[in-house]
Amino acid sequence: MADGRRGILTGGTWCVDRNKRVEFWPAEDGLAEILEEEAGGGGSACNLAIDVKKLDPAFPVATVGLIGDDADGALLLAQADAQRIDRSRLRVLPGARTQYTDAYATRGSGRRTHLFRRGTADLLTPAEFDFSTTRAALLHLGLPGVHAVMDAPWREHANGWVAVLAAARAAGLATNLELASLPPDRLAALVRPCLPHLDLLVVNDAEIGALAGRTTVADGTTDVAACIAAAAEVLERGAMALAVVHFPAGAVALARDGALTRQPSVRVPPTAIAGANGAGDAFAAGFLYGWLAGWETARALALGHAAAAASLRGMSTTGTVDRWPACLALAERWGWRGPL
Repeated sequence: MADGRRGILTGGTWCVDRNKRVEFWPAEDGLAEILEEEAGGGGSACNLAIDVKKLDPAFPVATVGLIGDDADGALLLAQADAQRIDRSRLRVLPGARTQYTDAYATRGSGRRTHLFRRGTADLLTPAEFDFSTTRAALLHLGLPGVHAVMDAPWREHANGWVAVLAAARAAGLATNLELASLPPDRLAALVRPCLPHLDLLVVNDAEIGALAGRTTVADGTTDVAACIAAAAEVLERGAMALAVVHFPAGAVALARDGALTRQPSVRVPPTAIAGANGAGDAFAAGFLYGWLAGWETARALALGHAAAAASLRGMSTTGTVDRWPACLALAERWGWRGPL
């Protein structure tokens, strides 16, 4: 960066994912067997921090968040330390319970279902974010909708997310916001006030539709043209230089000047898919790493897809992400889907 900034500061959700692979997702009063299980870090701040360090161990990554002084908190600290993430702003609260998620992936489809307990998520406030000493180039923040104080009005701001994003930009950081799977009206109410304080927005097809008030996914199929139209509307509402929309078949990136980039996704063999939990975070990690490195948009999108493809091989969110050249090599070996 021109001002000497480098690296990523992640902020927001740190939780433990109790990952479980099941035969199928049962109806209420039904029964399904758990085939496999493991526990690991989860949440946007955790996943992206770990993914970026796995893509490039030398890349500076720091984080902001809250965890409890319990076994789950200890697990998260150990994972952060294993990847050499600067966790000096990841605060441990005595007596608090770390947020956790029961994350189910269905064998065959890889579809995911999450049940979560808020714990320390509800204690996070904008006061935890001090940008006076960081030299990071970008703040990656999330997740609106699962943090009680952050979701509420904060001083003169519509919510705590707006307050943090505005402070980050004032301190010289670029900003990106990670979203959660919320009802469209709730997602729009929380995120639309954030748009004027964002430099980038990397979201999925359903999320861009919710922000624009458009139908972008019907019967499980992505309407790419509708995603592009929704991205254009969202750009008009905000300050972003670029809106990126990813979906199973690929991704599109729309710049403020109207430039459009399309990039098909990796043709992942169905037998290689263990679960989709964390694939969106892996895509964001790959794309943001490439964007910060000054890559052309198509190559950054390709790395996003390659990192997501690598992630799909594991049940946990970050366990199978590899260094970025290895992710791209895997993508080339599996091949790319057809034009969008």
